[in-house]
Amino acid sequence: MISFEAFENNLNEVKTRIHTACVGVGRAVDSVQLLPVTKNHPLDAVQYAVRAGLTAVGENRVQEASEKHAQYSGAVRWELIGHLQSNKAKDAVAMFDRVQSVDSLKLLNRLNRCAEQTGKTLSILLQCNTGADPNKHGFSVDEMEAALEAAVAAESLQVDGLMTIAPLDDDLDVAKAAFEGLRDLRDRLSAAYQLPLTELSMGMTGDLEVAIAAGSTQIRVGTALYGVRELRAET
Repeated sequence: MISFEAFENNLNEVKTRIHTACVGVGRAVDSVQLLPVTKNHPLDAVQYAVRAGLTAVGENRVQEASEKHAQYSGAVRWELIGHLQSNKAKDAVAMFDRVQSVDSLKLLNRLNRCAEQTGKTLSILLQCNTGADPNKHGFSVDEMEAALEAAVAAESLQVDGLMTIAPLDDDLDVAKAAFEGLRDLRDRLSAAYQLPLTELSMGMTGDLEVAIAAGSTQIRVGTALYGVRELRAET
């Protein structure tokens, strides 16, 4: 694990990139939130983020997050950004403040039932595979209208917006198309259903500039903050 001083230096560099990207397209800098991705890093990664003034962290797996959650009692929002199996929905509802990776009707309905049982209203994002990448999870663009209708009807869920992960490609135009596709989809759905859908979670270390240009409201960054992650077994 890197030192806190190294993390601070990395954080300042990322903030500079975000600032430059926002200014370049005429956006307010505070319109983009930085979500530090602490997956495959020890608890120190969460503590670093909070110490530096960040208010939320992103985790990919329920099991790994639960270990950190049990050890950390400070004030921080926990966001699930990785694929969630429906049989782990109950644990996810108990632990996370928001699940960004709602990628199927089965999972959506399961989360709603679990949230209802605990008396909680769970914030979610609907994940859309706007890049049509066979290696990525998410609703297809054509499925999103039905997904939004189901989410709105789910009394224990609150839909904050949409999320996508760009296809893995060295050509940033591929990411740009995926991000602009999510923005355009959000605009269409928002107008059709009279819902704000304010959150657009898209963009990571390698493509945050094009994501901000496309309208991202949250950038998910891990490597640029914490360095290369430790490998962990899939759980």
